[in-house]
Amino acid sequence: MPYEFRLPDLGEGIADVELRRWLVKDGDRVAEHQPLLEVETDKAVVEVPAPHAGIVAGIHRHEGDIVVVGEVLLTIVGEGEEPAKGSRLAGIVGVLPEAENEERAPVKSEVMATPQVRKLAREKGIDLREIRGSGPHGSVTREDLETYGAASAKPGEDFGLVERIPLRGVRRAIARNVLASQRLTAFVTGMEEADVTDLVALRNREQHEVEAHGAHMTYLPFFIKAVQHALREHPFLNASIDDATETIILKKHYHFGIAVDTPDGLMVPVIRDVDKKSVIELAEELQSLGLKARERTISREELRGSSFSITNFGHFGASFATPIINWPDVAILGCGRIAERPWVYGGEITIRKILPLSLTFDHRITDGADASRLLAKIVRYLEDPALLLIESV
Repeated sequence: MPYEFRLPDLGEGIADVELRRWLVKDGDRVAEHQPLLEVETDKAVVEVPAPHAGIVAGIHRHEGDIVVVGEVLLTIVGEGEEPAKGSRLAGIVGVLPEAENEERAPVKSEVMATPQVRKLAREKGIDLREIRGSGPHGSVTREDLETYGAASAKPGEDFGLVERIPLRGVRRAIARNVLASQRLTAFVTGMEEADVTDLVALRNREQHEVEAHGAHMTYLPFFIKAVQHALREHPFLNASIDDATETIILKKHYHFGIAVDTPDGLMVPVIRDVDKKSVIELAEELQSLGLKARERTISREELRGSSFSITNFGHFGASFATPIINWPDVAILGCGRIAERPWVYGGEITIRKILPLSLTFDHRITDGADASRLLAKIVRYLEDPALLLIESV
């Protein structure tokens, strides 16, 4: 009997994914556990394997589609089997499913569209015959419908030429995550400046030691160690909140999410056990995870489980910001651009290297006084990096 393969439950409450790429086509023979397609979820690309061996007898969804858990993706039949009569089989460039009980016009005059697109067109009062479809065999897609609606908008609805771009891939995941963070946290941002002249000198002096290990030395490993040391005295900012039980969960580990800019958008790989790693080891791991993120080979596991997050927007020339918490964390530190500034040092005005810092925290879990003390402690470690050695355990 034909087997309808449905999008399986991928865990962690994932309700839908983007179908990124088909790895098979109609008529292909597939083995059990052979990857069938790639989907994008939680900023990671995941291969979905075949549960049964057989022949691909119909592909039902297109690359770029948003697919919900339980939805039929393709049909697999055994050797010599024929698809069941009346079954909903269609190649990726084949015909589209018809709505049940929908009256069919002659093929030459029929406008091809899914039932969902037809329903939306009726709601908007749009005649599908007026739209030139961009889908397979000229079928009208939802995007065609939206573009047509924008082009034919009444005066005042759009004030010029517009382009509509589907929200997909990493950008879609980012949009959902930041909205969830803003909705679920009571966020507040505090700001401070650190005189990192001595840290800059230390980094320049010892850079060759790190390069000897095959890694590039940036300031980020020092920022990470400073935050980790400071959090020992402020555990409520290395935590999360279980809203269902109204419980604060204090993390006894230091797993830091580090924001990485990629061609597809911002990703946040996690460096685990920061307290057990040296500056050189952190530099090596940052380089490795950054490469994986940019090449989209990073695993879902490497993007999960942070207890605190750091974003370095100074790399792009920014100073201060209000970074969004990487939920379910309760705090994130933003590091700005180090710049030479006039500064009072030793009772005199001189030129020093100044680092802007922005700490966003969830006001539900602690107050501004605690967050300010954490920020002041981070500043102290960055201004006098020798303290990291003196206070190490």
